Amino acid sequence: MSDDDAFFEMFEGLIREHGITIDRPKGTPHPSFPVLIYPMDYGFINNTQSQDGEGIDVFQGDDESIGVVGVICSVNTSNRDSEVKVLYNCTEENIRTALKMMNNGPRRGILIRRQQNI
Repeated sequence: MSDDDAFFEMFEGLIREHGITIDRPKGTPHPSFPVLIYPMDYGFINNTQSQDGEGIDVFQGDDESIGVVGVICSVNTSNRDSEVKVLYNCTEENIRTALKMMNNGPRRGILIRRQQNI
């Protein structure tokens, strides 16, 4: 197993062990910016902690058989922070949708793909 795959496998293990909570289902507004509507299910890996003190963020896609396909590394000048967003069960269309959301307003994100799941 390559170091790159081991990185993504660690996210897979956290999801298997702790599960995901979708606290912002597709079509719901962002709690702080109600004009921003979530275009897909968004939540976090239970019992984890990210840089913001909350759970590790997850965009959950439409294909339940894919697993972790990559991460989006983001920076937000409004919040003055950066985070990792896990892309779980995401199709190519889901990936484009998540990237579009993350490249809006004061945020920018880049995609790091898991090579075996392309």
